[in-house]
Amino acid sequence: MHDVARLAGVSHQTVSRVINGSPSVRPETRQRVLRAIERLGYRPNTAARSLVRGRSATVGILVAAPPLFGPASVQRAVNMAAREAGFFASSVSLAEATRGAFDAAVDHLARLAVEGIVVIAGHDEALEGARSGSAGPPMVFVDGDPNRSRRTIGIDDVAGARLATRHLLDLGHIEIAHVTGPLDGAVARARTAGWRAEMVAARLRPMEPRSGDWSAESGYHAGLALAENPLVTAIFAANDQMAVGVLRALHEAGRSVPTDISVVGFDDGPEAAYLIPPLTTVCQDFDATGRAAITTLTAAILGEPHHRRSVIDLDLIVRASSAPPPVRNACAAI
Repeated sequence: MHDVARLAGVSHQTVSRVINGSPSVRPETRQRVLRAIERLGYRPNTAARSLVRGRSATVGILVAAPPLFGPASVQRAVNMAAREAGFFASSVSLAEATRGAFDAAVDHLARLAVEGIVVIAGHDEALEGARSGSAGPPMVFVDGDPNRSRRTIGIDDVAGARLATRHLLDLGHIEIAHVTGPLDGAVARARTAGWRAEMVAARLRPMEPRSGDWSAESGYHAGLALAENPLVTAIFAANDQMAVGVLRALHEAGRSVPTDISVVGFDDGPEAAYLIPPLTTVCQDFDATGRAAITTLTAAILGEPHHRRSVIDLDLIVRASSAPPPVRNACAAI
């Protein structure tokens, strides 16, 4: 560690803070230390550090969300960020999102002496269980409701849904349907709220949304129903997997995408660019989410204050599944 400090031109305490993932190190200093670590091939002895600090150097990852692309990508990113910060990571996935299951998972992680827990939450009940549970390791929530905890990491789902809806409005669509995720989760409610808010801002009356459960199958059934409505010229699905189901349903119904109906998803999964047609979708940076979660958790473990939610940037990736509405509808709008 002293060799790294000498090469980087910093104190060994600064090297220690970088290794332990402290957020109090300036980015340029952190990069200088990381370059020195790489050049010297330095590898901290985690077991020895744990003995010296009297801590386990282990964090828990509690997944209270369905095993779909979004939560799985967040879990992978948190795991990688934990390892980079010098932690071991132990993961527990809930078979059901109940208070009892959540308490049992936290108890299991506590017996492993984890220093903190990252909760990837997809259901209100799991979040409520975390909020009302007994004192234990500090927790950071990913994709949780920011009103429930000040240590929440995630994207602005409302802004992302508004971005997708505004894209379709700018193309000239006025009848934009929405396929929701399960509304017992903050993410699905936020994306529905963003779609509705953008429609209202455009002085349009949003139609009743179609409920889904994040799966391609639910998107397929919603797409079949929407294909029967001749007024619908665009569909915004709350995730890419439901958008995949929508695309198949429209194809089976003889509705061409995007000639007859445009489709937009959310997440930018690896298959999105290779669908027929390639899917327009909202892209979120899962790696940045993982790093922010571990940085926030490290600050909590060290007793450093964290007073506001960390919001990860997102972007709209425009591909061939979205286009202006058919001429007949464009004329009707005029």
